[in-house]
Amino acid sequence: MSKTSINARLAMIQAFANFMDSGSQSATVIFYEGVQPASPAVVAEPDNALVTLVFPEPCIQETTATYVELHPADTATVIKTGTATWARVFNGAGEVAADLTVGADISLANTNLVLGGTLFIQSIKLRP
Repeated sequence: MSKTSINARLAMIQAFANFMDSGSQSATVIFYEGVQPASPAVVAEPDNALVTLVFPEPCIQETTATYVELHPADTATVIKTGTATWARVFNGAGEVAADLTVGADISLANTNLVLGGTLFIQSIKLRP
């Protein structure tokens, strides 16, 4: 990708922030086990969902020249034992905002999630 100006990056980040808070629900992130789909347009296998975290509204904590930081997510209960390999972020309208690879795009203290355990996100920064 070519390099973009600071003003262009700011415009993209602000548009992304507006997209995340659109809709009548809260933005969410779902962690999955298994193979990540080829693109966010591919429906995720619902049986591979391990836990769904909900962000407060508005979900955007800070917008900078290089990233959008979301507020910490609520603590959620793990619904299935498995190893989190990827996550999908949804806006408040239930539209896919981003797919994240665990370990590369998003880090967890422990990727091995256990049924009945809890998970929360302290910080998540999304970069355009």
